[in-house]
Amino acid sequence: MHASADGVAIISHDPDLRRLAGRDIRVSQLTRAELAGVDLGEGQSFATLQEALEAFPDARFNVDVKSRDAVDAAASAIRAAKATSRVLVTSFDDATRKAAVAALGGTGAVATSASQRGVVWALVGARLGLGFVVRAALKGVDAVQVPERQGPLRVVTPRFVDAVRKAGVEVHVWTVNDEDDMRRLIVLGVDGIVSDRADLAVNVVRDLANP
Repeated sequence: MHASADGVAIISHDPDLRRLAGRDIRVSQLTRAELAGVDLGEGQSFATLQEALEAFPDARFNVDVKSRDAVDAAASAIRAAKATSRVLVTSFDDATRKAAVAALGGTGAVATSASQRGVVWALVGARLGLGFVVRAALKGVDAVQVPERQGPLRVVTPRFVDAVRKAGVEVHVWTVNDEDDMRRLIVLGVDGIVSDRADLAVNVVRDLANP
C-alpha cells in the first residue's frame, strides 16, 4: 500500500497509475478524494486500507507498506479499524517494516514477516545447515514471504522450509496460481499460499483436507 497526498493509506501495489489507469502520476501526488474518482474499470476505484479493513471485519490482511512515507498512514488506518490483531505488516525494506511495527506497538503487538535482508540470511543459514543463523535472521518475525524461485535460484526447498519452521516461523509462498504448484507446496509443508486465484486455492486446500 501507498499513502495519498493527504496522508491516507491507499490499497495499491504500484506507486503510480500508469498500469491501471494509463496516467503518468504517482499515488502520492493525488488526494484520497482524487483517487476515489479514478476509474479502474467495472465501476471500481482505489479503496483506502481502512475501508477494506472495515468492510471485511473477519478477514485477515497482509499489509505490504511500500514506502517509508506510508508508515504513519498504514498504522493510523489499522488502529482506526481496530485491526491490529488481524493484520500482518511487512515491507521489502527492513527499516520501513520496523517503523510500521513500532508504530503499532512493537514486536509482539502485531504480526510481521521478514524483509529482504532477513530472508537472504535465512536462506544462507538454511543452505549451510546453520540453524542459529536462521534463528538470528528471523528474530522478531512471524513469517517469511518468498517466491518459490528467484531467477535461477530455488528459494523454497525442503531444507529451507524445515529450517524456517524449526525457527518457529511460518513460510508463505507467492505468487502461486497453478493448482498443481499449490498442492505440491502445501504437501511440502508451507504454511501459506499467496495467489491471485483464491478460488483455486480453496479447492486445493479442501481436497487435501478431505482425501
